[in-house]
Amino acid sequence: MKTATRCVHLGDQDNPHGASVPPIYQTATFRQSSATETGEFDYTRSGNPTRRLLERQIAALEGGTHACAFASGMAALTALTRLVRQGDEIIAGDDLYGGTVRLLEQILPRQGIGVRYVDTTDAAAARYKFSERTKLILIETPTNPFLRITNLREFAQLARENRAILAVDNSMLSPLLQRPLELGADIVIHSATKFLCGHSDVIAGAVITNDSMLHQQIVFHQNAEGAGLNPFDSWLLLRGIKTLAIRVERQNITALRVAQYLDRHPLIERVYYPGLEIHEGYDVHRRQAEGGGAVISFTTNDSAFSKRLVEATCLFEIAVSFGSVSSAISLPCAMSHASIPAELRSRLAPPPDLVRLSVGIEDADDLIADLDQAIAAASGER
Repeated sequence: MKTATRCVHLGDQDNPHGASVPPIYQTATFRQSSATETGEFDYTRSGNPTRRLLERQIAALEGGTHACAFASGMAALTALTRLVRQGDEIIAGDDLYGGTVRLLEQILPRQGIGVRYVDTTDAAAARYKFSERTKLILIETPTNPFLRITNLREFAQLARENRAILAVDNSMLSPLLQRPLELGADIVIHSATKFLCGHSDVIAGAVITNDSMLHQQIVFHQNAEGAGLNPFDSWLLLRGIKTLAIRVERQNITALRVAQYLDRHPLIERVYYPGLEIHEGYDVHRRQAEGGGAVISFTTNDSAFSKRLVEATCLFEIAVSFGSVSSAISLPCAMSHASIPAELRSRLAPPPDLVRLSVGIEDADDLIADLDQAIAAASGER
């Protein structure tokens, strides 16, 4: 089946009464047949039919065989880092979500794990950053918030040469537009809060792989650390995924129009969007993805102007996160990336004039008109 069809048809499920919508197993424990034999499920932290169905669905969409659903994207990333041990090292991209940097910089050093940041748009240069200690490569593509593109096939080769695990955060595009496992990644991570959910009403994460040994390690930590997604949020996420294709297709088309408008505007300094031919990673992105996505960033060369612009929008809500049916606007430096440690802000934090948009499913003309009036309003004080 095509990905859009898979979004709607969930496949095998425990549904004895033939309900059109799968039931929620909203229970903490399960009755056992005896005191010495455990059934398939015994305690929802360890496993639940609703979460199992979701995990199978997400794995199928990414072209994987195994998935674990977590209570947040950060919980999923934390479980990923459990694959490395004291003395090991992680190679990470130098344009990452602020919460990811916080985890890498303020938690992992306590466990004796090192982190090196590299420009993942240049695989040849990144090659020299690897060492015998490198066990995990963590990449976003497109990155957040500069929408930089990594050649996943090249990094998959680097990972194989160095016997390291390649993990790709696919939150920015969703499996509808990009499937990193097919490009050589060992693991795919999602903040399922974003496009997979699509309605800003669930916090969730996921880790997907084709490697059964890696999966078993992730499963162990999901259970041991109690980070599994609860049944109700699993059910809501299953519902959100059913409309993933139609949402992402609409957002992708609208975002390109918005990016083209911004690129032509004389008061916008630079637009970052991989669907534009002027984007530095445009050709690589076209070879490994099926659309530019719904997130756009741009600079104005004036942080005060950017702040006024953000606060002057009406349809674009000032909010962190992205991927929802409702459009959002933010200043990443002060919002989603504010947690980057002070000593790394000059290298890893976005500039204060950078604005990030998450394009929803509203009419493109209305969104462009909203930005147009916001820019006009902000420029009145420039």
